[in-house]
Amino acid sequence: MNAVEIAQLPVNETIRRYPSAVELFNRYGIDACCGGDAPVREAAVRDGADADALMAELLQLVEAGA
Repeated sequence: MNAVEIAQLPVNETIRRYPSAVELFNRYGIDACCGGDAPVREAAVRDGADADALMAELLQLVEAGA
C-alpha cells in the first residue's frame, strides 16, 4: 500500500487493517469515533493535526506490517 492509498483509506478501515494505528491517531488527536469514516488525510486536516507528519508515521507503520 502506498502513501496515496493510505491517505484515502477511512480512519476506521485503517484501524481495522492496522490495529496499532489507533495509538498513532490518538497521539495526533484524530477522531476515530464520530469521524472515523473520513479518509486519513482529510481527518488529519479536519482535526488540526500535522497531516504530513501523520502520513509519514502511518506509512512507516504500514510498511512494518504492524
